[in-house]
Amino acid sequence: MNSWIADFLAYLGSEKGLAQNTLIAYKRDLLLFSEFVEKNKGDLSKEWLLAFLETLHQKNLASSSVCRHLISLKVFFRFLKKEKRIEDNPAEWLDMPRVWQLIPEVLTVEEVDRLLQVPSLETFEGSRDKALLDVIYASGLRVSEVCGLDLYDVGDLQVRVKGKGGKERIVPIAERAIKSLDYYLTHFRDQIPDLEERALFVDKAGKRVTRYLIWARIKYYAKKAGLLKRISPHTLRHSFATHLLENGADLRVIQEMLGHASIATTDRYTHISQKHLESAFSTFHPRP
Repeated sequence: MNSWIADFLAYLGSEKGLAQNTLIAYKRDLLLFSEFVEKNKGDLSKEWLLAFLETLHQKNLASSSVCRHLISLKVFFRFLKKEKRIEDNPAEWLDMPRVWQLIPEVLTVEEVDRLLQVPSLETFEGSRDKALLDVIYASGLRVSEVCGLDLYDVGDLQVRVKGKGGKERIVPIAERAIKSLDYYLTHFRDQIPDLEERALFVDKAGKRVTRYLIWARIKYYAKKAGLLKRISPHTLRHSFATHLLENGADLRVIQEMLGHASIATTDRYTHISQKHLESAFSTFHPRP
């Protein structure tokens, strides 16, 4: 199968002009499937595709990662069928289960509080990270949006966010996050060399924080807080939206705050908000 994978990647690179990073992702996914089939003496049937996808779920991969593997396999087998390497496409009828549309782990309000209490206000990093985490949870920002914040993007009640595609939006910000920001700015931010003086969140060298730095710091604090769930910057964004929904916020309002272009993207949150659904049923059903 590896020779077929090589031909497929060559096709994607030469005829489709895909970027190198995309080709690497396809290669990694397909080689993993090839190793699974060879190790288990399987074949290229629908049953073995399902068995492979099930092993990914058992490894606790994120739903988005499993979905990406499925897409790689569907494109790969479509190519093999087109090139007459196989007679039937075993991936043709593999639809993405609804569960794969669900968002990853969501923290409870108590777990969020535990996480936000860990950073120490006695150090530059702790003060910055406390403000950073509070801002993500208070306004539901993407990690890239937090990295891109400048000093004058944050007001007393709102924050100006540069979202996907260069689109800007204004979202409310909680008083708790403003207090954390003020503490960080007055006690530590002014002491850092202004190599990037516009950046709100910087490292000790004065450079704008990166996605990786935020990811690593959240992992560090989650471990110290004793949280066993898989935590990432996106987890706080998901938790923000879910908690709003569970407390009665309108889905369109949440869509606006998250910067989703489509309401369908925001609608994923209803799948995990059982508390919200049960409450809505009890409130609005004529004979609950």
